Amino acid sequence: MEKNEKIMELNTDLLIQAIQAGNISVCTIGIGRIGLPTAISFAASGLPTIGVDINSNLVDSINSGKFPLKDEPGYDVIFEKVIKNKNFIATTKIDEALSKSDVVLLSLPTPMDQNNVPDYSALRNVAQQLHDFLLPGTLVIVESTVEPGFIENELIPIIEGDDKKFEAGNSFGIGVCPETANPGQILNDFERLPRLVGAINENIADIITRIYKHVFTVDIILMPDCKTANAVKLTTNVFRDINIAFVNELAILFESLGIDTYKVLEAAKTKYNFQIHYPGPGVGGPCLPVNSYQFLKLAKNINPDLLKIVKTSREINEKMPDHIIKLLKSCFEKAKKEIENSEILVLGVSYKPDIKDIQISPAEPIIQNLKDLKAKVKIFDPYFKNVEIFNIKTESNLVDALKNTDALLLITNHKEFHDLEPSFLYNRMRTPIVVDSRGVIDPKSAKKAGLIFKGLGKGE
Repeated sequence: MEKNEKIMELNTDLLIQAIQAGNISVCTIGIGRIGLPTAISFAASGLPTIGVDINSNLVDSINSGKFPLKDEPGYDVIFEKVIKNKNFIATTKIDEALSKSDVVLLSLPTPMDQNNVPDYSALRNVAQQLHDFLLPGTLVIVESTVEPGFIENELIPIIEGDDKKFEAGNSFGIGVCPETANPGQILNDFERLPRLVGAINENIADIITRIYKHVFTVDIILMPDCKTANAVKLTTNVFRDINIAFVNELAILFESLGIDTYKVLEAAKTKYNFQIHYPGPGVGGPCLPVNSYQFLKLAKNINPDLLKIVKTSREINEKMPDHIIKLLKSCFEKAKKEIENSEILVLGVSYKPDIKDIQISPAEPIIQNLKDLKAKVKIFDPYFKNVEIFNIKTESNLVDALKNTDALLLITNHKEFHDLEPSFLYNRMRTPIVVDSRGVIDPKSAKKAGLIFKGLGKGE
């Protein structure tokens, strides 16, 4: 592109030439768990990329060549390459970054507040800065997960401003490409999963499609508009939340019937139209719980009687920590021991296996329950050694952590825990109580080793 040309003004041939020549500059606002790999991918494709974040320590670390996402295989190598060739830099100065950018990606968090209401403050704040500093002719692409209608009804009006400084579709372009990555497997997902594109008109959708095909070389599925693309993203994640709730209720039922839930599920998945989900101590992370509440917020504004199944599923999954505590209490009763003043080791605090992330982790309410019962709580997690998590200093190694332990709660099934031998636990614990919420330990082996054992969904 020539210096004064705008990306939305280019015809198809010139757009392709600009992309292939690396003449399109990209700014990614929000370089966290998803935003950083996204920015690195754009930079690795040959498009000069600036990452913007309010976290100055993160920005300094990135610019000094330190890759912060050690649990994202493959991206450390790509990161080193784009830092070395200076195709990617980070900054806290959004105004300077916007002054150099043709395309702006928004990869900002959309968490929940303490009342389970989706919090879009980060997107709203950045939208106001776009109004102040965006160059006319810039293309804005929202990757953040938002409820259908948020782009059209809230984000665009903020960027345009009461003064009508901008007009969407004319003085700036806007569309969405909701991220689809699974933490811990982002590179793999970026290389194989189709992407959804929606925009406020066909021309903008075409531009976004051509850019993303260049960066990710995956299938692009065109949606009629932004809200439809966002609806697909929420639907896929809430589908999982609902099905996990169903399996969690089955697990509790099957426990009382003497049925092993995992054997049921493994057999059920042989049927062509059954998609397997597993029980657990709750559903955590920044996606599934939030996405369900995003749908519920949307439904509440239209018809409060809609999406009752989503509300019920949330209630079920949020009560699973209580069931884990119930299993633990039954083990203490069998051991004829009091929970109060006992030492209990929580094994794993990440919300999912093999990543360093505790957002909305079910471990937190479980630990709070244990504290309320006046137990002494210890934590061992290979991703959080010798740090403070949930106001507890974590253990540095498992062997030492097991000393003087009266009970073990397996909450996160990190790979490191898959080969736990019941006899190993029995020989190192003061009281051999074990509760497995993830189906890692075989009940027969546990009992043979002498453990006082309960497994979620395991009908002993």
